[in-house]
Amino acid sequence: MVTAHACRSADSIMSKTRIPVVVLISGRGSNLQSIIDAMQRGELDIDIRAVISNRPDAAGLQRAHKAGITAISIDHTAFDSRAEFDQVLQQRIDRYEPELVILAGFMRILGHDFVQHYLGRMLNIHPSLLPKYTGLNTHQRALDNNDNIHGASIHFVTTELDGGPVVLQVEVPVLEEDDAERLASRVLQQEHRLYCQAIQWFAENRLQLIDGEAYLDGEKLTQPRVLDSEQADISSRP
Repeated sequence: MVTAHACRSADSIMSKTRIPVVVLISGRGSNLQSIIDAMQRGELDIDIRAVISNRPDAAGLQRAHKAGITAISIDHTAFDSRAEFDQVLQQRIDRYEPELVILAGFMRILGHDFVQHYLGRMLNIHPSLLPKYTGLNTHQRALDNNDNIHGASIHFVTTELDGGPVVLQVEVPVLEEDDAERLASRVLQQEHRLYCQAIQWFAENRLQLIDGEAYLDGEKLTQPRVLDSEQADISSRP
């Protein structure tokens, strides 16, 4: 049983080294806001250097601006090819020298060269219990298949879409009255806790990608850790 991170004293916070981070978004930035809030409470040892969106109208950019974080839009529709967009995005990210790139609702498929450049230092959150339901419309697909359990996953980003090593998951029961919107809302509530835990593990150098495998505290994760949806504890899946 591993206890999730909790708030630390001011002295402890000041003594910690914060790793530089860039966050990529495409929409409203709900997970971004939870990460900003946790960082400002001293629960995450990170320094968000910039938030970048491929959509100029993304509401998450205003969240970043309100928090005093550099907010940048790079409109993917202004580029003739995916490779050209990826190259410009990479150049902008690298100005901030991040140790971690966080995909928080970034709705673009990233090319091979881009992913390889950040391999081992880029995390994504996906609204399903991977490997189930890669891609879009995960909540409706779970309902259509009459699943009893749904959830979300954190994984390292690799060149396989939603196929990188999964490090952490949370399970959410599917209720009889659920439609896709209700289910998505309850999963999103758990996503906030889930992502912050994985980010802090990475910031503490506990979470690593080595030779294509995820490691936590020096041990290979043969299966994802599971965040209890009711408590602040993390345990291995039985």
